[in-house]
Amino acid sequence: MWTAQFVSNIGGWMQTVGAQWLMLSLTTAAAPVALIQTASSLPVLLFAVPAGAVGDLVDRRRFLLVAQTFMLLAAFALGALALAGLVTPVVLLALVFALGAGQAWTSPTWQTLQPELVPAAERPQAIALGSVNMNLSRAVGPAIGGLLVAATSVGSVFVINAASFLAVIAVIWRWHGGGRRRGALASEHVGEAIRAGGRYVAASPALRVVLLRAALFVFFASSIWALLPLTARSELHLGSGGYGLLLGCVGVGAVAGAALLPRLRTRMTPGTMLSTGSIIVGALALVLAYVHVTALVGVALALGGTAWILVLSTLNSVYQSSLPGWVKARGMGFYLIVFQGGNAIGSAAMGLAAGQAGLSPTLLAAAIGLALGPLVGLRFPLKSLEPEELLPAGDWPMPQLVSEDASGGPVMVSVEYWPRVGLEDGLLQALHDARWSRRRTGAVSWRVWRDSAEPRHFVEQFVVASWQEHLRQHERVSVRDQERLERIRAMTEPGKPAVVTHWIAPRQPLGDAAQATPAAAGAAPRRRADRPPIGP
Repeated sequence: MWTAQFVSNIGGWMQTVGAQWLMLSLTTAAAPVALIQTASSLPVLLFAVPAGAVGDLVDRRRFLLVAQTFMLLAAFALGALALAGLVTPVVLLALVFALGAGQAWTSPTWQTLQPELVPAAERPQAIALGSVNMNLSRAVGPAIGGLLVAATSVGSVFVINAASFLAVIAVIWRWHGGGRRRGALASEHVGEAIRAGGRYVAASPALRVVLLRAALFVFFASSIWALLPLTARSELHLGSGGYGLLLGCVGVGAVAGAALLPRLRTRMTPGTMLSTGSIIVGALALVLAYVHVTALVGVALALGGTAWILVLSTLNSVYQSSLPGWVKARGMGFYLIVFQGGNAIGSAAMGLAAGQAGLSPTLLAAAIGLALGPLVGLRFPLKSLEPEELLPAGDWPMPQLVSEDASGGPVMVSVEYWPRVGLEDGLLQALHDARWSRRRTGAVSWRVWRDSAEPRHFVEQFVVASWQEHLRQHERVSVRDQERLERIRAMTEPGKPAVVTHWIAPRQPLGDAAQATPAAAGAAPRRRADRPPIGP
């Protein structure tokens, strides 16, 4: 799979060079050239989250085959039109967008797939090797693409890219894994899966920090890749072959960064590696802004490639290590929205800024922006989780619904606690800390109450969208969640165990609708005191 992806990525980088150079031949304005980057990244904003949800629910092998076939057809259409001389700026952007759409549907599933093929201890390095794949191909693809554009035509490069998808299709066809995940419960609908993934990401402080740092970095770093074609042509006076070699310098630096990565992990924290990489990429932006010596720019790009791989592997590995298996692909969809969407928006913004203010001032602004990342890191540090913490608890009993009359409606769960003397404040704080667990696993709202007549009597209350979703909530309880709830249990009075009550809204009898009063139509509780002491 890694080798097939490498072949396809080489074709992708060849196409990037060809598309940017073709756009330069169609127009010399800065904005359309920068929009090539936007057209390839913007589909992530539209499709990454639904693609992740689908990847979590369906047979991943078939899903990847369909997506890769679509990309092959789009790339071949672009090549055929280019060879016929029928490509306009609008047609070029439309087909680049189509290829980006195929990539957006593929990426969430693909990025979670390869780390699953190695033992858990090796997954961070497997994730890093996925980033290396992209950047190693960057060292080869652009140079080949630039030479082919100079020697033959842009259309030939596009046709070769179409053929490169055959390598991925062949490997996926022969692979017999990736079947649909089976569970005790019926599969979620796509809309439910998207909402569940969104709740998990929103209720995870660790994931939110990664997304914040990724957004700050990629918005400003996108200026380098978006404006590099203009820098190569207008400031360094290079042709397509020279531009391909500049991108090759980035790939060489990325390979060097991958070789250094295992050693750096033993000496630097993820936060330190991320901040160091941001500063180096910011320095690269300054070099591109004010240094117009090709050899020096090539060296700076190699160092920037090393920093790029440090940043990408750190962000990706920390993010994936914070996701449990049931939400892995859709969680990666949100990551790709922030990263690739930030790349698309940043490229467009920097292209427009360069058209108005010029290349050097725009790149200077990007360098200043990249320096903000380490400062934000002082306030919001990265937090890594151990894989064992996210495993399913496994022994969490399922609640039973006595009546099926409201199985499709919302469920309100209340848990009553009587803390030990002197531990009231500690229990209250522990409950507030546990609210993230409730929300990540399915709660749409959460609150804790204190009895006004009995200050040592607390009630935790949260609402889940449906009974089926509440059952899934039990399946999603992780080892980390269980340990947190066990700490809460240890703070309660031994003689007064927590009491769980499930409240449901029963259907109103059709014949009584006209005579129903507010009291008669009120919800009735289903008290389940025999549930696990503090389970949801």
